Amino acid sequence: PESAYANLKLQTPNYSGRMDNLRASLLRPQLTTLPQRLKRWNQLYAALVKELSVHPLVHIPVRQPEEQYVASSIQFSLPALSEGPIKTFVARCSEQGVKLEWFGAAEPNAYTSRYDSWQYLDKQPQLKQTEKVLAGLCDMRIPLTFDEADCSLIAEIIGEVLTEVARNEST
Repeated sequence: PESAYANLKLQTPNYSGRMDNLRASLLRPQLTTLPQRLKRWNQLYAALVKELSVHPLVHIPVRQPEEQYVASSIQFSLPALSEGPIKTFVARCSEQGVKLEWFGAAEPNAYTSRYDSWQYLDKQPQLKQTEKVLAGLCDMRIPLTFDEADCSLIAEIIGEVLTEVARNEST
């Protein structure tokens, strides 16, 4: 049961090492499609950035022109929101079919974690700026099954939920 692993996530780093022989054998024929997939992921990422960056509460890091990347996910920050509203925002987006992960939670969840939950470190560093960044950082995977219309709909949902959550926080 999942409960058997409850403490393990605090005591062991997440190496995300999921490659086994079966997956490797399935991957080999797909290697030739990587350039097209990279291009497609980056197009979808650009569509999401275009849509999300107009929302006044969303901050998306600016990519440098010389940077090469594979945008299989998008990260954005909500620096104006505190923990409670961000939790509400993530939950409400999920209710509408938009799965987001939040890096500000005290306990690791899925692939997110904060350094201060890593009990396997001998000494916990104090990284106040990092904590500030993680407090508002959200992440969303970008499946290649998406198209630009999906990106628009997702950005619309995120924007509407964010506006509603921010409105409720200020009242």
